[in-house]
Amino acid sequence: MDPLTTLHREIVRCAACPRLVQWRERVAIEKRRAYRDWHYWGKPVPGFGDPNARLVIVGLAPGAHGANRTGRMFTGDRSGDFLYAALYRAGFANQPTSRDAEDGLRLGDAFIVSAARCAPPENKPLPEEILRCRPFFDRELELVPPRVMLALGGIAWEASLGFLNRRGFDLPRPRPRFSHGGELAIDGAPVVIGCYHVSQQNTQTGRLTAEMLDAILDRARRLVSIAP
Repeated sequence: MDPLTTLHREIVRCAACPRLVQWRERVAIEKRRAYRDWHYWGKPVPGFGDPNARLVIVGLAPGAHGANRTGRMFTGDRSGDFLYAALYRAGFANQPTSRDAEDGLRLGDAFIVSAARCAPPENKPLPEEILRCRPFFDRELELVPPRVMLALGGIAWEASLGFLNRRGFDLPRPRPRFSHGGELAIDGAPVVIGCYHVSQQNTQTGRLTAEMLDAILDRARRLVSIAP
């Protein structure tokens, strides 16, 4: 068994955060009416994508009725619909939709992780829950070492910068704040790009449009080709 598969099995077995375990399993039992015939995943969600990827996309946490239902990152909800359609347009995905873990979706040169691996209440993991997930985050990125990290939202941005710091890279002072389109480039380190999260709160209000995400992914595509 390869190290990434071994790690993913370890992630799926994790029960370190009682609040998240209770929530993810409750959602899996109560379900949403539209998915009442589904057998929910209801466990932590490991990363997904090309293990040789140069681009790693960092999210916040699994959606209660998306990845927590399907068992795959950004799969089965509106956020995933928006993201994978853009990845397809950018040439990182073989199809524009992501309905379930057996739908044939494949990513090329892209891999998706998240700061927290269990669906949290109100989509808000607690700082200590993200801290408990940190070893999984670090180990996964060590096995899929990126040239570029695309951080979806402020928490993902902080998780990405924290990873660089723990890898021994000196961050600028003051510490760069998240911004859409913001970049952090340190010699020898993956380039970090900020992007508004693909949540409905952003995409349905126009804060993040398809054109904006396309521009970010175009920038990421160019950076993975030139980054060391």
